[in-house]
Amino acid sequence: MSLTLDTYRLLGRSGLRVSPLALGAATFGTDWGWGAEPDEARKLFDLYVERGGNFIDTASTYTNGTSERLLGEFTRDNRESLVLATKFSTLRRPGDPNSGGNHRKALFASVESSLRRLNTHYLDVLYLHVWDFTTPVEEFLRAMDDLVRQGKVLYVGICNVPAWQVSRMQAIADLRGWTPLVALQTEYNLVERTGERDLIPMAHEMGLGVVPFSPLAGGVLTGKYSRDDLTAAKARGEGTRKSFNIANGALSERHLAVADVVKEVARESGRTPGQVGLAWLLQNPGVTAPILGARTPAQLEDNLGALEVDLTDSQLTRLEEAGAIGLGYPHDLLASDRGRRLNSGDLRIEPRR
Repeated sequence: MSLTLDTYRLLGRSGLRVSPLALGAATFGTDWGWGAEPDEARKLFDLYVERGGNFIDTASTYTNGTSERLLGEFTRDNRESLVLATKFSTLRRPGDPNSGGNHRKALFASVESSLRRLNTHYLDVLYLHVWDFTTPVEEFLRAMDDLVRQGKVLYVGICNVPAWQVSRMQAIADLRGWTPLVALQTEYNLVERTGERDLIPMAHEMGLGVVPFSPLAGGVLTGKYSRDDLTAAKARGEGTRKSFNIANGALSERHLAVADVVKEVARESGRTPGQVGLAWLLQNPGVTAPILGARTPAQLEDNLGALEVDLTDSQLTRLEEAGAIGLGYPHDLLASDRGRRLNSGDLRIEPRR
């Protein structure tokens, strides 16, 4: 396979060209108790860009705004050549009900704040960050379309939203001539596969590029965790990424069993487990660009090594089986022999190419 960061891919049904690995900037700043100091964040940015990378991901509230501020400094001399993606909707001021949510007021205020921090006149990609279940989809879609018409946003994406809502939004945007969604950001990795039920097939059908976050499951797939770490008490009070992962359920016996298979494939390939976990996503035709969450240049160097990994069919099968999930109803029925017989009898019909 052997890709490079300047082997660009199209983002969804747009003509926007992005690197096959995006640089995540949630680690830029130490406001959350872990992350990279400004000088270290600058090294991460420079390393990624020097290798040909152009796709950078942040959000309005990552490290309390520090992430966007640092990117505003780092991109001062090469803004035009980069694809900057940020997000809105998470609460920006505790206690202020309108500083978060998907509504027009929160959207416009968040975008203006992001533009100031990023030191730019426009955002290449703006994602809705988290669905609030209260804002009408028409309000959100029309407000996004207004920002695009004003030139403050070029492309629109979405994350952390049920698949049925996204497909509904895309249909409404198409019918009304509003700006369509071109990207879906979702958690997807070898241990978190539930997106395969609806989100990822929906994105393919509706023309959204899939941009997975947490591609290494919070570090679980790098092999740095053991079964001793399953006891949350051992990480209590540490204020580290490990305690964060344990508190959020990222560690389990099942996850560690999948990580064991990743380590086996890594040993066979002469690669690191992290590179194998990323390579599985890079070789997935349904994925556009996983987001790297490195905290140090050494971690980023290791992540970028995934571009050179070419997993065999046998290795891909073992990885697939290790983290496979049941798709459930109606997917299992429709994929079964019974389902096919109900629909087509004994006829042989080739799928659409």
